[in-house]
Amino acid sequence: MQAMHGGRRVNPVTSRVSGRVIAASALVVTLVAVWAARGDLGLTDAAEATTGEAATSTHGVSGHDAAPPAAFAVSPKDATTSGPISELDRKLLVAVRQADLWELPAGRLAQDNASSEQVKRAGVHLMEGHSRLDQMVREIAAALNVPIPDEATPEQQGFVRQLENSRGAAFDKFFANILRETHGKVFVTIAQVRASTQNSLIRDMAIEANKAVADHQEVLEDTGLVEGTTFEKVETAVVKP
Repeated sequence: MQAMHGGRRVNPVTSRVSGRVIAASALVVTLVAVWAARGDLGLTDAAEATTGEAATSTHGVSGHDAAPPAAFAVSPKDATTSGPISELDRKLLVAVRQADLWELPAGRLAQDNASSEQVKRAGVHLMEGHSRLDQMVREIAAALNVPIPDEATPEQQGFVRQLENSRGAAFDKFFANILRETHGKVFVTIAQVRASTQNSLIRDMAIEANKAVADHQEVLEDTGLVEGTTFEKVETAVVKP
């Protein structure tokens, strides 16, 4: 039923939805303004640690930065009572750290180099998810005395250089496909660790990594640019005969 407002008929459902949209928009504007006012919109520690031109060229991209990750800390008691750690657990710590080191710069590059708004949106999701994950992986690795790298792999650094040198549709296509491929491959390792680890800290990280990677796969697929051959590459890499 429609109500009267100022001589006009108002649909109450439409009114409520519009009000929510306006409120949400106002909240986004406020958060962006507050975060921008901090004056430090550079890369996180993970992206800063990436060597070569990839990190340098992506520093200081304004207007599209990820929200600061929620605080995460490991106490000495957590480290000593968390349980045994396996080689697969160690492998996950290294894999997540290396992903952080190149996917944060990749997400930033999307804000300047992409032509698709969906690709830019995916880049923001990458920055947000990997900011949180990198804080966790560094805290947990330090607590468990597991060495983790300060550089992405040579292959990953090559991905960033290719993104750095691409623009428009070519950037969009490579970004969507290479990141969907790499996320698909690590997804299996995360599941294996979540299913088998006896360490509670590693389990917490696997849970967070699972959420982030699932989200990233979804937003990358939402670009409409992921090709069938990308899924086939993932299948070849992760499915055992």
